[in-house]
Amino acid sequence: MNEAVLPRKIALVGNPNCGKTALFNRLTGSRQKVANYPGVTVERKEGLYLASDGRSVQVLDLPGAYSLNATSLDEQVTRDICLGNHPDETRPDLMVCVVDATNLRLHLRFVLELIATGRPMLLALNMMDQARRRGVQIDVEGLAAGLGIPVVETVALNRRGIASLLARIDQPVGGAAPEQDAGSVHERVNALLATHVRQPAATSPVDDRLDAILLHPILGLLMLAGVMFVMFQAVYAWAEPFMGGIEWLTEMTGAGVSAVLPESLLQSLLVDGIIAGVGGVLVFLPQILILFLFILILEESGYLTRAAFLLDRLMVGAGLTGRSFIPLLSSFACAIPGIMATRSIQDPRDRLATIVVAPLMTCSARLPVYALLIGAFVPQREVAGLFNLQGLTLFTLYFAGIFSALAVAWVLKLFRRSSEEHALMLELPTYRMPDPLNVLIGLWERVRIFIRRVGGIILTLTILLWFLASFPAPPAGYTGAAIDVSYAGQIGHALQTIFAPIGFNWQICIALVPGLAAREVAVSALATVYAMSGSEDVITAQLSSVIASQWSLATAFSLLAWYVFAPQCLSTVAVIRRETNSWAVTLGTTLLLFVLAYVAAFATYRIALGFSGGLS
Repeated sequence: MNEAVLPRKIALVGNPNCGKTALFNRLTGSRQKVANYPGVTVERKEGLYLASDGRSVQVLDLPGAYSLNATSLDEQVTRDICLGNHPDETRPDLMVCVVDATNLRLHLRFVLELIATGRPMLLALNMMDQARRRGVQIDVEGLAAGLGIPVVETVALNRRGIASLLARIDQPVGGAAPEQDAGSVHERVNALLATHVRQPAATSPVDDRLDAILLHPILGLLMLAGVMFVMFQAVYAWAEPFMGGIEWLTEMTGAGVSAVLPESLLQSLLVDGIIAGVGGVLVFLPQILILFLFILILEESGYLTRAAFLLDRLMVGAGLTGRSFIPLLSSFACAIPGIMATRSIQDPRDRLATIVVAPLMTCSARLPVYALLIGAFVPQREVAGLFNLQGLTLFTLYFAGIFSALAVAWVLKLFRRSSEEHALMLELPTYRMPDPLNVLIGLWERVRIFIRRVGGIILTLTILLWFLASFPAPPAGYTGAAIDVSYAGQIGHALQTIFAPIGFNWQICIALVPGLAAREVAVSALATVYAMSGSEDVITAQLSSVIASQWSLATAFSLLAWYVFAPQCLSTVAVIRRETNSWAVTLGTTLLLFVLAYVAAFATYRIALGFSGGLS
C-alpha cells in the first residue's frame, strides 16, 4: 500500500452519464479552464478546489470511459492518466471514481478495473437522491469493505450533496488494496450487488413509460421531428434581435471611430478590418448559444442519447451513425460548432465522415446570398395554390445540402478499408431535470472556445482581405471602383479564366475572395464592386435590380449551386484542421468540396443555358 498523502491533484473518472462533469462543476465553479491535449482533439478540463485547510487542489475532469481497454481517443487519455503514462500529465494523487448509484451493475466493472491499478482512489456514489426514490438501498460501509476503498454518497446537482466528498478529500488517502483472487470481474460485481445492494427494479417505472413513447419507431420519430423543428426555428427567430444588436453595436463602434479619426489607412484598418472582423465573428454567437442551449438541455435531460438511438438505423445506411445527427443539425447554424460537436462520436471513421460532410449543411451565412439571388431571379408566385415559388427554391437548396451530405457519406463508406459496421452501444441515462449551473457553465465554455478558436482566425483573415482590397490605390482620376485595380480585383480578373465555364463574371470572382472569410461578406463585396452605398436594405434592393438586368438566369442558378457545395469559410477549414490534426484530411476535404461545387455549378449552368435557349 502506498503512503497516505493529502491530495493536491485529483482526477474525476467514470462512465459517461454518471454525473461526473456536474460534480466537477460543483467542485470548481468558475475556476476552470478547457483546452485540448497536445496533438489530439480530446478536451482537457481542469479546475481548482480550495480545501478547508487552504490547500489548492487541482481537479481534472477526465473523459468518460467504460474500460481501461481503450477503444477511442477519449478512453486512451483516461487510461494513460489513470496509469500514470500520459506524457503531458502528471499522475493524480487521488482518483475519484464517480458512479451512477441507480446503475451499479454496469459501473462497478470499471471501478474494479481502476482498483486493480493500486492507485489511491475513492468511490463517489452519485445520484443517491434518485436511487432512494427508486427504493435502491446500498450498504455503503459494507461496499467500502468489499472494495477496499473509501465510499461516499453524493448528489452532484445539490451543493450540500457533496459535503461528504469534500470532507473525505481533506483526509489523507493511501493506495487501494483489493483482493485480486476473488474471481472474474463479472462474478465480483454480482457478489458485491448481492451482498450490499437491494434494488427493487432494474429501471425506473417513469423512465420505462417515457421510453415507451419517445423510443417508439413512429411516435418517437415524430416527437423528435417536433423537437428539432422548435430548435431550428428558435436558432433563427430568437437569435435575430441579438444579432441585430451586435450588428448595430458594430456599426456604432465603426461610426464612432470614423468620427474621431480622419479618413486614412489607419481608419480603414480599424473600421473595415478589425471592427468589422470582430463583428463578423460575434454576430453568429447568439445562434450558436441558442443552439447549444437546446443541446445542453437535451443532453442534461437524458433525451439526446435517445435521439441518437432513434436515428442510428436511418443514418447507418448512409455510412454515418446516430451520433452524427446532432453535429449535422448544429451545422445548419454554423459548421464550426457542428464539427466541434463530433467529439461525441467514438468511432474515428464515423467522426471523420461527419466532419467531412458537415460543411454541406446549409449554414445561416449562406442565407444572405440565397435571399439576394432568389429575390432577383425567382418570381413571387404561388405554386398549386399552397406554396410560394421562392420558398420552394430555398427549400430545394436546403434539401440539396442534406442529400449531398448523405451521398458523400455513402461514397466515403465505399472506400473504407473495412466494411465492418460498428454497433451503436449506448447507455440510456435516467431522465432528469437539467441543472442550470451545468447549462450555464457549458454555454460559457462554448463562448470561450468559439471566440478563442475562431475569432483570431477570422480577424486575421479579415485584415488580410482588407489589405488585398485596399492596395494598390487607384491612380489619380480613376472613376471606377477602387477594388477593380486592387490586389483583390486583380485576383478576380485572373480567376475569371477559371470560372468562365460556369458562368461567373469578374465581379462574382472578386466577391468569392472575401467570401472565403465569411459567406455573407460576398453580398457586401458585390456592393463594393458595383459602387453601391447606403443601408443594408437599400444596397440589397440596388443589387437585386442590377444583377437581374446584367446577369443571366443561368449565372444566378450556377452561383446558387456553387454555394450549396463550396467550403463555407476558411475558419471552417481551420477548425477541420484543429479537430482532425491532419493537413491531409483538411486539404482533401477542401478539394472535395471545391470539386463538387465546380461540377454542380457547371452542370447547373449548362442545363439552365439549354432551357433558356442558349442565351448567356
